[in-house]
Amino acid sequence: MAVPARGAVVLAKAVVTAVLWTAIGTVASVGSFLVSQAILDGHDASVPITHSDVFRPLVAFALLAPVCALVGLCLGILFRHAAGTMLTSVFTLLMLPTMFSESNRWSADVKHTMVSAAWTRLVQTWEPDPGSLGYTATLPGSWIVYALWPLVAVALAVVVVRHRDV
Repeated sequence: MAVPARGAVVLAKAVVTAVLWTAIGTVASVGSFLVSQAILDGHDASVPITHSDVFRPLVAFALLAPVCALVGLCLGILFRHAAGTMLTSVFTLLMLPTMFSESNRWSADVKHTMVSAAWTRLVQTWEPDPGSLGYTATLPGSWIVYALWPLVAVALAVVVVRHRDV
């Protein structure tokens, strides 16, 4: 009776983490855009925030923070050790995607399932060259990667804590 429903606690942590890091990501994304545009305006090279190519990268930048935070939360719950969590988070989110290229189909498919590759595709404001040798990710596929990583991470964390003794 004294033990709280661990799954509900993990879900509550995930909601608070997502809300907090979405707010932080939004402030950082919009703030950096406005500062950069103020600098570029002095060189007559600014782009208004209402421009059609601005919204998707702004949202992708803003959502990168909660996506990574939720993955980190899950890894923290799984490992229960700060150093292991940090090492695995950095490896999974930053280093692992660099081990795959877009020159081979299988390697590109693996790379496109990574958060950093999805982010890279989402912030591109130009279309990839169709004649290039590589396989590029699609925009809908990149949004799906952005959605699935935190959802799977939180679901895995809930399942793990429900079946863990302590």
